Amino acid sequence: MPRAKRRKPHNPALARDRRCHDLLRHAEVATVEVDNPLALDPGEKIVALRSVRNDPLARLHSHRQIDEAQYQAGRAFQSDWEKAERGPRAVDPAREYVDGGQSREPITEGQRKAVLRLNRVERELGADGSALVHDVLVQGMTMEQVGQRRGLCSKRWSDYFSRRFRECLDRLAILYGFATGQPVIVKTFSR
Repeated sequence: MPRAKRRKPHNPALARDRRCHDLLRHAEVATVEVDNPLALDPGEKIVALRSVRNDPLARLHSHRQIDEAQYQAGRAFQSDWEKAERGPRAVDPAREYVDGGQSREPITEGQRKAVLRLNRVERELGADGSALVHDVLVQGMTMEQVGQRRGLCSKRWSDYFSRRFRECLDRLAILYGFATGQPVIVKTFSR
């Protein structure tokens, strides 16, 4: 009687690249290394594709035009803006209908701290810098769109807005604690 064949255990090192290669025509994606959600050991990473089409900050980071501290500072600013924003809320059909206006929701401690951080950021960046950061990080504009909004459509202005935005991200990185305010000094010892 022939022996039953045993299956070899799965070896993840032999796994193939499972990224999607048949993307849509106008897809703008970048590769990013993320934690493996199905991993048995903590810290395992996989390569995934993320869309950078409507995310100027992710596009700049994927093209290595900004560093990790600037990227994290931009994400922290976006997080604070979302916490502090108190826009219109969705209508809940499960709740009882009441004539008249609804009472306002109380301001939470997280919202209050986010507003305080945003006020400090606005003071540090100034009116022009905070408007530029708001246009790019909240409105999702590109540098060309920022120039068109201000009526400054030349390549020179687009380059200026790019440099100014990176300066603002540097300042945000210092304010949010992702970078130090002092330059790194390399000491050399001679014998």
